[in-house]
Amino acid sequence: MCRVCRVCRVCRVCRVCRDDRGSTAIEAALIAPPLILFLLLAIAAGRIVMAGQVVDAAAEDAARQASISRVPGDARESALAAARATLTGQGLHCSSTSIGLNTSGLGAGTGEAGTVTATVTCRVNLADLALPGVPGTRTMTSTFTSAVNRYVER
Repeated sequence: MCRVCRVCRVCRVCRVCRDDRGSTAIEAALIAPPLILFLLLAIAAGRIVMAGQVVDAAAEDAARQASISRVPGDARESALAAARATLTGQGLHCSSTSIGLNTSGLGAGTGEAGTVTATVTCRVNLADLALPGVPGTRTMTSTFTSAVNRYVER
Protein backbone atom coordinates (compact mmCIF):
# COMPACT_ATOMS: atom_id res chain seq x y z
CA MET A 1 0.00 0.00 0.00
CA CYS A 2 1.06 3.50 -0.72
CA ARG A 3 1.84 5.86 2.10
CA VAL A 4 0.52 8.83 0.18
CA CYS A 5 -3.03 7.81 -0.70
CA ARG A 6 -3.41 4.39 0.95
CA VAL A 7 -5.22 3.14 -2.16
CA CYS A 8 -2.84 1.18 -4.40
CA ARG A 9 -5.11 0.94 -7.45
CA VAL A 10 -5.36 4.65 -7.91
CA CYS A 11 -1.93 5.81 -6.78
CA ARG A 12 0.40 6.75 -9.57
CA VAL A 13 3.51 6.41 -7.37
CA CYS A 14 2.90 2.68 -6.82
CA ARG A 15 2.44 2.02 -10.52
CA VAL A 16 5.73 3.78 -11.27
CA CYS A 17 7.55 1.65 -8.67
CA ARG A 18 6.32 -1.57 -10.30
CA ASP A 19 6.86 -0.41 -13.89
CA ASP A 20 9.48 -2.18 -16.09
CA ARG A 21 10.26 0.85 -18.20
CA GLY A 22 14.03 1.36 -18.59
CA SER A 23 14.97 -2.22 -17.81
CA THR A 24 15.98 -2.84 -21.42
CA ALA A 25 18.41 0.05 -21.33
CA ILE A 26 19.96 -1.26 -18.13
CA GLU A 27 20.27 -4.77 -19.58
CA ALA A 28 21.90 -3.37 -22.72
CA ALA A 29 24.32 -1.32 -20.63
CA LEU A 30 25.34 -4.45 -18.73
CA ILE A 31 25.57 -6.79 -21.73
CA ALA A 32 27.08 -4.49 -24.40
CA PRO A 33 30.63 -4.01 -22.98
CA PRO A 34 31.42 -7.74 -22.61
CA LEU A 35 29.89 -8.38 -26.03
CA ILE A 36 32.04 -5.70 -27.66
CA LEU A 37 35.11 -6.99 -25.82
CA PHE A 38 34.41 -10.52 -27.08
CA LEU A 39 34.00 -9.23 -30.64
CA LEU A 40 37.31 -7.33 -30.52
CA LEU A 41 39.04 -10.38 -29.06
CA ALA A 42 37.71 -12.51 -31.92
CA ILE A 43 39.01 -9.97 -34.45
CA ALA A 44 42.44 -9.97 -32.77
CA ALA A 45 42.55 -13.77 -32.78
CA GLY A 46 41.58 -13.81 -36.45
CA ARG A 47 44.32 -11.34 -37.32
CA ILE A 48 46.91 -13.38 -35.44
CA VAL A 49 45.88 -16.65 -37.09
CA MET A 50 45.77 -15.08 -40.56
CA ALA A 51 49.15 -13.43 -40.04
CA GLY A 52 50.65 -16.75 -38.96
CA GLN A 53 49.36 -18.46 -42.08
CA VAL A 54 50.62 -15.71 -44.38
CA VAL A 55 54.07 -15.69 -42.73
CA ASP A 56 54.20 -19.50 -43.11
CA ALA A 57 53.33 -19.18 -46.80
CA ALA A 58 55.96 -16.46 -47.29
CA ALA A 59 58.68 -18.62 -45.71
CA GLU A 60 57.66 -21.60 -47.85
CA ASP A 61 57.66 -19.53 -51.05
CA ALA A 62 61.04 -17.99 -50.24
CA ALA A 63 62.66 -21.36 -49.52
CA ARG A 64 61.21 -22.93 -52.66
CA GLN A 65 62.33 -20.05 -54.88
CA ALA A 66 65.82 -20.15 -53.40
CA SER A 67 66.11 -23.92 -53.84
CA ILE A 68 65.24 -23.65 -57.54
CA SER A 69 68.07 -21.17 -58.21
CA ARG A 70 71.53 -22.37 -59.12
CA VAL A 71 73.53 -19.38 -57.85
CA PRO A 72 73.34 -18.20 -54.20
CA GLY A 73 73.12 -14.51 -55.22
CA ASP A 74 70.18 -15.16 -57.53
CA ALA A 75 68.63 -17.40 -54.89
CA ARG A 76 68.68 -14.60 -52.32
CA GLU A 77 67.09 -12.08 -54.69
CA SER A 78 64.35 -14.44 -55.87
CA ALA A 79 63.61 -15.62 -52.31
CA LEU A 80 63.28 -12.07 -50.99
CA ALA A 81 61.04 -11.11 -53.92
CA ALA A 82 58.85 -14.20 -53.40
CA ALA A 83 58.48 -13.58 -49.66
CA ARG A 84 57.61 -9.91 -50.13
CA ALA A 85 55.15 -10.75 -52.92
CA THR A 86 53.39 -13.27 -50.68
CA LEU A 87 53.19 -10.86 -47.73
CA THR A 88 51.79 -8.00 -49.82
CA GLY A 89 49.65 -10.25 -52.03
CA GLN A 90 47.81 -11.65 -49.02
CA GLY A 91 47.14 -8.16 -47.65
CA LEU A 92 49.28 -8.51 -44.52
CA HIS A 93 50.61 -5.16 -43.31
CA CYS A 94 53.68 -5.72 -41.16
CA SER A 95 55.11 -2.85 -39.12
CA SER A 96 58.53 -4.46 -39.65
CA THR A 97 59.61 -7.43 -41.75
CA SER A 98 62.75 -9.54 -41.60
CA ILE A 99 63.62 -12.25 -44.12
CA GLY A 100 66.60 -14.51 -43.41
CA LEU A 101 67.98 -17.05 -45.85
CA ASN A 102 70.55 -19.84 -45.49
CA THR A 103 71.73 -20.85 -48.97
CA SER A 104 74.69 -22.98 -47.92
CA GLY A 105 72.99 -26.05 -49.43
CA LEU A 106 73.36 -24.56 -52.91
CA GLY A 107 77.11 -25.17 -52.65
CA ALA A 108 76.62 -28.95 -52.58
CA GLY A 109 77.95 -30.78 -55.61
CA THR A 110 75.88 -32.63 -58.18
CA GLY A 111 74.42 -35.77 -56.61
CA GLU A 112 74.81 -34.44 -53.06
CA ALA A 113 71.87 -33.48 -50.87
CA GLY A 114 71.46 -29.84 -49.91
CA THR A 115 68.81 -27.65 -48.32
CA VAL A 116 67.85 -24.00 -48.29
CA THR A 117 66.22 -22.50 -45.20
CA ALA A 118 64.14 -19.32 -45.14
CA THR A 119 62.99 -17.51 -41.99
CA VAL A 120 60.35 -14.78 -42.21
CA THR A 121 59.52 -12.52 -39.26
CA CYS A 122 56.64 -10.03 -39.28
CA ARG A 123 55.37 -7.69 -36.56
CA VAL A 124 51.58 -7.49 -36.80
CA ASN A 125 49.94 -4.31 -35.49
CA LEU A 126 47.06 -4.85 -33.03
CA ALA A 127 47.07 -1.37 -31.47
CA ASP A 128 44.04 -0.20 -33.47
CA LEU A 129 41.82 -2.69 -31.61
CA ALA A 130 42.56 -1.03 -28.23
CA LEU A 131 41.98 -4.19 -26.23
CA PRO A 132 43.03 -4.02 -22.58
CA GLY A 133 45.70 -6.59 -21.80
CA VAL A 134 46.56 -7.25 -25.45
CA PRO A 135 49.96 -5.99 -26.64
CA GLY A 136 50.09 -3.43 -29.44
CA THR A 137 52.07 -5.72 -31.75
CA ARG A 138 52.59 -9.43 -32.13
CA THR A 139 55.71 -10.92 -33.72
CA MET A 140 55.09 -13.85 -36.05
CA THR A 141 58.04 -15.99 -37.17
CA SER A 142 58.11 -18.94 -39.54
CA THR A 143 60.97 -21.09 -40.83
CA PHE A 144 60.80 -23.44 -43.79
CA THR A 145 63.44 -25.72 -45.30
CA SER A 146 63.35 -26.82 -48.93
CA ALA A 147 65.50 -29.49 -50.54
CA VAL A 148 67.82 -28.54 -53.38
CA ASN A 149 67.56 -30.70 -56.49
CA ARG A 150 70.65 -32.88 -56.23
CA TYR A 151 70.71 -33.76 -59.93
CA VAL A 152 70.87 -30.21 -61.29
CA GLU A 153 74.31 -28.92 -62.16
CA ARG A 154 75.19 -25.76 -60.23
